[in-house]
Amino acid sequence: MATLALMLLAALIIGYSKTALGGLAVLSVAIFADILPAKESTAAILVLLIVGDVIACWHYRRDADWALVRRLMPAVLVGIALGTVFLRLVDDTVLKRSIAVVILGLVGLQLVLKVRRVPVATDAHEHPVAAWAAGSAAGFTTMTANAAGAVMTLYLSAAGIDKRRFVGTNAWFFLIVNLAKLPFSIGLGLLHWSDVGRAGLLTPAILLGAWVGYRSIKAMSQGTFDIAVLLASAVAGVGLLLRS
Repeated sequence: MATLALMLLAALIIGYSKTALGGLAVLSVAIFADILPAKESTAAILVLLIVGDVIACWHYRRDADWALVRRLMPAVLVGIALGTVFLRLVDDTVLKRSIAVVILGLVGLQLVLKVRRVPVATDAHEHPVAAWAAGSAAGFTTMTANAAGAVMTLYLSAAGIDKRRFVGTNAWFFLIVNLAKLPFSIGLGLLHWSDVGRAGLLTPAILLGAWVGYRSIKAMSQGTFDIAVLLASAVAGVGLLLRS
């Protein structure tokens, strides 16, 4: 019963993150890595994330900045390939600790940028090196830990796009990326029909979370909520380290 409750909570968070703040999904990653073997958890939560992506893309179907998406995709595929090799080489304990380190590292990076008050909009994201660095990092972290939300948050923040286009671009980017990850997860023997069945059972919770996120994003205090998400993500990362 406790496991089911945690999975429902993770599904709610995924739905909410996909239509509001993508960084929050890292909590669901931590929950699944704690209740399932770490490698299997990456595939199990991938199916849930795709369900959330589809819902978000329907809500924000006209709001993607496709130039940004196209700029990142070649590097993302390289990152996914490297992440696949990493998954094949490491054991479950190492992967769980790696997920925790990725979460804490990305949280720390966002905190440093907030403290330093780095300007939100620059033209740095247009440089090929920036695109390849962000894309490969997003590909690797999403393949190994489903935790690329922070990378995309930093990159899209540098682009200086408005909030709705920010969420829409994020939604379409991760739908494409997560679908691209499916063959790799299948090839590694991590994805099973039981994961699809679990996602079907948890879809109502994802829908509920998505509805709440879509309705609340206009009213939320972005600054206060960002801090809450970072703190919650840090707690999730520390919890994974302590339990691995």
